[in-house]
Amino acid sequence: MGATFKENVSDIRNSKVADVIAELKEFGVKVEVVDPYASPEEIKEEYDFELSPSIEGPYHGIVVAVNHKEYMELDENYFQSITHKGAVFADLKGIFRERIDSLNYWSL
Repeated sequence: MGATFKENVSDIRNSKVADVIAELKEFGVKVEVVDPYASPEEIKEEYDFELSPSIEGPYHGIVVAVNHKEYMELDENYFQSITHKGAVFADLKGIFRERIDSLNYWSL
């Protein structure tokens, strides 16, 4: 979740999210990326991956990489509704610390 350089902007220059995606793909992980601000055309041209138009699930893991305001409004019940039981929840910015109890939570 998130592909832009920082929260609440459309700028994708220097985004490190592309590195995370590439690393996950090297391990054979099927990755879907969503971002309410990023341009699908710019993402495809700059980083050669597609943005998903919506969050579908169920997923075995979620990575919240950019703390867009839309994501900060979500709660654990929402994440449970789009994941398989036992899913990993990686919160790269730590915005859900103290808000996730039942998911396998990980943060930097």
